[in-house]
Amino acid sequence: MGNPETSTGSANIISSAPSPFSLRVIPRDQHTISRKDISPNALRVLYRLRDAGFGAYLVGGAVRDLLVNGRPKDFDVATDATPEQVKQLFRNCRLIGRRFRLAHVVFGREIIEVATFRANSDDGSGDREMENGMLVRDNVYGTIEDDAVRRDFTCNALYYAIEDFSVRDYTGGFEDVQARLMKLIGDPVQRYQEDPVRMLRAVRLAAKLGFQIEEGTAAPIPHLANLLNEAAPARLFEEVLKLFLSGHGVASFEGLERYGLFDVLFPESGKALKSNRTGALRRMLVEGLANTDARVANDEPVSPAFLFALLLWPAYCRAQASLLKQGVAPEEAQRRAADRVTVQQLSTIALPRRFSLPMQEIWLLQARFSSRQRKRVFRTLTHPRFRAAFDFLALRQVASAEHEADVAFWREAQAQSGHELESSLDAMHTDGGDEEGGAPRKRRRRRRRTGAAGGGAAE
Repeated sequence: MGNPETSTGSANIISSAPSPFSLRVIPRDQHTISRKDISPNALRVLYRLRDAGFGAYLVGGAVRDLLVNGRPKDFDVATDATPEQVKQLFRNCRLIGRRFRLAHVVFGREIIEVATFRANSDDGSGDREMENGMLVRDNVYGTIEDDAVRRDFTCNALYYAIEDFSVRDYTGGFEDVQARLMKLIGDPVQRYQEDPVRMLRAVRLAAKLGFQIEEGTAAPIPHLANLLNEAAPARLFEEVLKLFLSGHGVASFEGLERYGLFDVLFPESGKALKSNRTGALRRMLVEGLANTDARVANDEPVSPAFLFALLLWPAYCRAQASLLKQGVAPEEAQRRAADRVTVQQLSTIALPRRFSLPMQEIWLLQARFSSRQRKRVFRTLTHPRFRAAFDFLALRQVASAEHEADVAFWREAQAQSGHELESSLDAMHTDGGDEEGGAPRKRRRRRRRTGAAGGGAAE
């Protein structure tokens, strides 16, 4: 069997040169895939395609995950039927996509994605387009052999055949799965240039599966990381969610750091982490990602707004410190830092406002947690982002022990009734005033006379 690393890249694949790969069939008694572990709806699609005379294979991540005893979330099918032919077979089918024409067979909440085998060559129809080395359209159909060679990683180029329950391997992927190895098909430099997001996929899948990235596949990544700047910001947003909200965020972060990808995705946070000599910001970031991984494992909800508040917190701290050094007032510095970091990040990752606004509220609420003034305490507790902001404050303890008193106070405040909290605040002020200095009762009366609302940095 040929070595994928000596294969021609995508630019040469278009030529008529023969493939260095050969078919290996792994019979049912030599692999661990069982139909009982496959979605019944995916099996329905496979059997109907087969009965209609078409080739039908479970493909890609589902086969890979089943071989490593994982539980696939999605089941994709590959076939020699065209999208239009698939649609004729299934009334519950819709055709989608321009770059890659696909058929989606819909079973309630489950969608079985059916892709026609793609060819390696351009047939002159205009259905295969390259721009600046990137593949932007690919709807020239071919054989299963063509389809296997044009996939990204060998572990994703495995086909489970419904006709005899065997696994078809054209690229050495079966052995790589057994060896827990991520390996690109073809020339790594050309494959990354063709689609820079493959670098993120390599890191994400290695983190998810516990695989190592093969040396030849890994070596070009640091040198080509800046190609991610050419990827669509909306696509990078989706990739970041997959990297950090799928239960393996810590491993994904470490992989991104190792190959210089984090600094490209989050340039300002990358600078801040490097300049933070104590490493406190990085410890906080890793702790937050570990907490997110635990929530995913426990089927608890996770929030993109909280995730980006965490990932961009180092950048926010750096921007705020810079503004304060310039003499900007604290509350103004907080607002301007939040806006500055958000705008800078949008040039790389398209962060929707429904997430960026709550992210900023989480940051700006942090300044309120040092206050013990009665009206501000109660207003903070009723803020719609309070719970997320408090969880964020608890994370900040990892970076600095100075937040311990605030965490303890607000944890207790949540457990108390309104009357109990008022009593404890009165006792605190009677014992020596709040930590902002002055006589708190007199200050409250003065605020009432002037009409001030006791506003905070988040307002």
